Amino acid sequence: MTFELTILGSSSATPAFNRNPSAQLLNINEKYYLIDCGEATQNQLNRFRIRSHRIDHIFITHLHGDHYLGLIGLLSSLHLAGREKPLDVFGPPELLEIINIQLKYSQTTLRFELLFHAIDATQSALIYENNDITVNTIILNHRIPCTGFLFTEKPRKRKVNMEKVAEYGIPAEYIPLLKLGNDYEDVKQQRVISNAELTSSPIPPRSFAYCSDTLYNESFLHQIKGVSILYHEATFLHELLPRAEETFHTTALQAGQLAQKAEVGKLIIGHFSARYKELNTLLEESKTAFDNSYLAIEGLRFTV
Repeated sequence: MTFELTILGSSSATPAFNRNPSAQLLNINEKYYLIDCGEATQNQLNRFRIRSHRIDHIFITHLHGDHYLGLIGLLSSLHLAGREKPLDVFGPPELLEIINIQLKYSQTTLRFELLFHAIDATQSALIYENNDITVNTIILNHRIPCTGFLFTEKPRKRKVNMEKVAEYGIPAEYIPLLKLGNDYEDVKQQRVISNAELTSSPIPPRSFAYCSDTLYNESFLHQIKGVSILYHEATFLHELLPRAEETFHTTALQAGQLAQKAEVGKLIIGHFSARYKELNTLLEESKTAFDNSYLAIEGLRFTV
């Protein structure tokens, strides 16, 4: 059961030092979720051999260009490639107007249905759900309305030990109840066989929290508590805290502090300012607060 994050873009504001603006691809059980779509995202998908036609859901955090300017190009390419299946796009309400006006003046009618879902950036909500996962918004504190996203696997059913089932002669029609955690009552033998003997615990649900542009903010700490992977912006070193606060961004130290308080499994920092060619100083600063920190280096894959 796949749960893998690929970094496509890690720069803030503008491309710099071969780093591209924000974009990440989350693969959950071979379903592809694109999170943000900065300039050149489709080039990055090609570079890392990710087939864009497999993306059925796109999530945009906010309307600063480094987070969405690659979207219309990707939509156009999918159209030209003959895509016919629907595509779900989640983002700020105004994003639909931006998409429509570009399609209007290029006289483009998409071959596929674009299903747009407007996001309310004032309160957290469940915005998507399927058999595998739920996606909830995380309310961030940026210069303009901005949301992060929390991807959480649904709990799996217990794993049945088929050898034990055969040993006790348990009917096949009872197996679904075993998966739900029920004991088995053997009426003939007048005994109860505990579920713990017949099944094993499933893998705990995995989760990924994507927190893009924001001031340091503990208001969503409860949402990201214990997530498997936390991505959090770390635009500046802490020595530039006044600049971070002025631009509504976070420092590497603050990202590490938040990860430590949330007791996450792994922290990935990104959205690096173009002033930093060398990124190890940002990583070292984050590690002073949370040792299991990593840089969002493009092409890296993080697996849970």
